[in-house]
Amino acid sequence: MVRERGGEGHTPVDDDGIRPGRGSDGTRLNGRPRGRLADEVHETLLRQLMSSRIVPDSRLTIDALARELGVSQTPIRDALNRMEADGLVVRVPHAGYRIPPQITRERFDDMLEIRLLLEPAAARRAAQRATPSEVDELRRLLEEMAGLDEGDGPTAYGAFGLRDATFHDLVARTGGNQLVREALARLHTHVHLFRLVYDTQVTDLARGEHDEILAGIAARDPDRAAYAMRRHILLSGERFRPLFDGSPPPHPGLD
Repeated sequence: MVRERGGEGHTPVDDDGIRPGRGSDGTRLNGRPRGRLADEVHETLLRQLMSSRIVPDSRLTIDALARELGVSQTPIRDALNRMEADGLVVRVPHAGYRIPPQITRERFDDMLEIRLLLEPAAARRAAQRATPSEVDELRRLLEEMAGLDEGDGPTAYGAFGLRDATFHDLVARTGGNQLVREALARLHTHVHLFRLVYDTQVTDLARGEHDEILAGIAARDPDRAAYAMRRHILLSGERFRPLFDGSPPPHPGLD
């Protein structure tokens, strides 16, 4: 039920305090159950973070975000609490939240080292254990990533980054080692990397590398899957590492 709050001329809101409309990036946020709405707000904020609509060291407030996204404060608060627990925002007493600075070169190298230790092993296990339905799930996700509209610019780039993270999480989940999956999730590698630069070459190269990983898993070939994952991580490192030296990322030719 939609009703008015605050008298004549005020925006109609529903019983959850959600104003009809869309978020600033076009995502429709109204008309959802509260838990689902919090998930959508969380995804919207992550997408904005990765596409540089929300910049490092900037300040976020619940009131301003609620007005911008056209929702009540509750899902905003829920989403920011999740992001704080993940280390993606920092709570500032009496001043809302702050976006942390970009990762350092040292942090980047540490993340790369951990990924090289864990993700090829996860891909190897996934090739050994994947069910047909899990292979289909990975394939559907890659098809969805390929269908993202590049005309949406940074918004599509951020959406690709979220799905990139989901793909790697699905590989780890398929591998069946929950501790490995949790360790990789805590790194939030993809959020940090996609915040570094907006470059569609990153998505073009990653798509082909993801296809190779999936091919190894689908073929039940552990060595092929592990090699494809290791190669993908190393190439990703080569794409992003020059940014810490003030250079633009390298373009095709790394493959």
